[in-house]
Amino acid sequence: MPTYAYVILVLGWLIWLTPFLRAKQSEKPAKQVDRRARWGILLVAVAYTLLWQGRFWERSPRPRQVMLSIVFFVLASLLSWTGARALGRQWRIDAGLSADHELITSGPYRFVRHPIYTSLLCVLLGTGVLITPWWLLLPSLLLFIIGTEIRVRIEDHLLASQFGERFAEYQKRVPAYIPFPK
Repeated sequence: MPTYAYVILVLGWLIWLTPFLRAKQSEKPAKQVDRRARWGILLVAVAYTLLWQGRFWERSPRPRQVMLSIVFFVLASLLSWTGARALGRQWRIDAGLSADHELITSGPYRFVRHPIYTSLLCVLLGTGVLITPWWLLLPSLLLFIIGTEIRVRIEDHLLASQFGERFAEYQKRVPAYIPFPK
């Protein structure tokens, strides 16, 4: 694999990851946490692991793969930076609610309810189209969707329990993490 492909991967991942490393989480403990969402995290981790199993170092990506990868990484970075900023101190790895939790519907949350998961999908696709053969990318994508659906359903349930009809209206209006379908 040519050096520029490694540079795209490293920069794409670092730029995407930076807002989460810089994020300041609330010092207050969550009033409610649903640890079942960790199963979703595990499946997403397995999905990412599959991406790296195809002897990528022996292949050179085509120009369209390189361009598509860059587009996905740019989208991922835009969503991670704006999503983490909009959430502020509410961002956390575990699915949970703070006592003073707010329903965020601005920024990227106008377009998808879970833009950070959309950014994770873009990172998966940016990495996958650059280095992963299709026969590994497809099961990786399937595992990612299953894991993300687990998290989305748990988080949506938590938000519905906190915000009731306001969240139900938001949920009807805004898709979960893939823009456009509702």
